[in-house]
Amino acid sequence: MRALIPTGDPQTLTEPGEVDPPAPQHDEALIKVTDFSLNRADFLHLSSPSSTYRPGIDAAGVVERAAPDGSGPAAGSRVVLHLPGGGAGAEYVAAPADRLAAIPNTVDSATASTLPLAGLVARRMLALAGPLQGRRILATGAGGGVGQLLIQLAVAGGAEITAVAAPGQPTEHMAALGAKITSDVETADGDPFDIVLESVGGDLGSKAAYTLRPGGQYVWFGQASGNPISLDFFRLLQGGTSLTLRHFVYSDGDGSRDAEDMAALLALASDGKLRVEIGHRGDFSNAGPLLKEMSTGRLRGKAVVTIG
Repeated sequence: MRALIPTGDPQTLTEPGEVDPPAPQHDEALIKVTDFSLNRADFLHLSSPSSTYRPGIDAAGVVERAAPDGSGPAAGSRVVLHLPGGGAGAEYVAAPADRLAAIPNTVDSATASTLPLAGLVARRMLALAGPLQGRRILATGAGGGVGQLLIQLAVAGGAEITAVAAPGQPTEHMAALGAKITSDVETADGDPFDIVLESVGGDLGSKAAYTLRPGGQYVWFGQASGNPISLDFFRLLQGGTSLTLRHFVYSDGDGSRDAEDMAALLALASDGKLRVEIGHRGDFSNAGPLLKEMSTGRLRGKAVVTIG
């Protein structure tokens, strides 16, 4: 069967190739993939010349054969799936039943394929941050797939969210979803923030910490710039106040909550309460160039590969 395989070349990253079809285990369904979305994690895994990683973490398709143990959706069901280890960029994939969720009739498969990783990150990170009603949130690195869902879920929860945008970065889509926009965290309007969600690192991530109110919460979940943050705790904790510094990891370990959380995200999308911008569509041959574009930060919205 056809699947995306690594090239070992940092310029091309991946290309279509032939691989053996999957052999599902007793608790796995066989899925005929129709669409899969690309994530930054795919690019990072493929950047190593010795990588054996096959891209595709999130996908949508149709159950060709249900799990032999009777768990999960029945044959013929449209489903979305989440495979943290990759490999969903293929014509067929075997997926555990607890990493599958049925797609409502009102949600198209391309949109469904964009929800798992970005949606699980956004949903679980906001749950970690606690009650949102009336709270002020500052988010860095919110222009991508996670950001657009994070903004919508925060606004729906009653929070006011400000997104930090780099000069020249498109911001219209973030503003349209309900975020305030700033290009300088040190001059952001309003009172100090209750929560900072930080994924960029470097100077920006460091400055963001000083915008917190006394007793605020700083959630670190990435370092896209490749540069670490640097905190002056004398300045940060002046007056004897405290803050909470947390490291967020989206995975729940065994994936046992994935199906439940994906179903919740799909329900919001079905009700029109969660929208995803798909800015780029292609086929197998477009995956490598799309991942390269994604690495520059210029890719607006999600990128979806359709298997035809």
